[in-house]
Amino acid sequence: MQFIEIVIFAGIAAFLVFRLRSVLGRRTGNERPPFDPYARGGPARPDAAGEPDGDDTVVSLPGRRQAQEEPVDPNDAVAVGLAKIGSADSEFDSARFVEGARSAFDMILASFAAGDRETLRPLLSDEVYENFAGAIIDRADKGHSMETTLVGIRSADIVEATMDGRVAFVTVKFVTEQIEVVRDAAGEVVSGNPSRVATVTDMWTFARNTRSRNPNWTLVATEASN
Repeated sequence: MQFIEIVIFAGIAAFLVFRLRSVLGRRTGNERPPFDPYARGGPARPDAAGEPDGDDTVVSLPGRRQAQEEPVDPNDAVAVGLAKIGSADSEFDSARFVEGARSAFDMILASFAAGDRETLRPLLSDEVYENFAGAIIDRADKGHSMETTLVGIRSADIVEATMDGRVAFVTVKFVTEQIEVVRDAAGEVVSGNPSRVATVTDMWTFARNTRSRNPNWTLVATEASN
């Protein structure tokens, strides 16, 4: 009788374990991680409808906690400037900023060559836009067209970072390889060489009001070193 009772209890225990596993489920390794509100660069927290409330076009940069935890060399002007920006904008991340700056460089370069002022307008400050638009109009008046091929970006490095009140300024040095040709209405080459890849160095400064809800940075100054 004792043996029969043991078998019965064992059967009941096995049934309960099976039911619990079927209700709670098993870990497969594909479960979504729990939401961490302090994780940088992680997915946006879903809203009540289950959709992310973040914007994947936003360029994030080093947050306040990171700036506080990592010591900053007071003799490194760039590091000090980035730390100040990080204190003003907790979403700022310098690495992701550079990624966004590289994309902006490619987009602005292509839009300028194509004479696409509509695309350029929201990316540039008023002053820079007027300069770019003026060059596009002058080119069109002459019947010229520009062909620019960005072969590659060798490097994109932050060389200056400052705060002026609430506005953050970040200057990026781009070293790129480009093919640039200007042709006349007949298709003849006016300047440039379609067979030559030139190494070009540009200094572009981007700005953003850190108190603004608009996450976009604007190109406010350009300088070509060659």
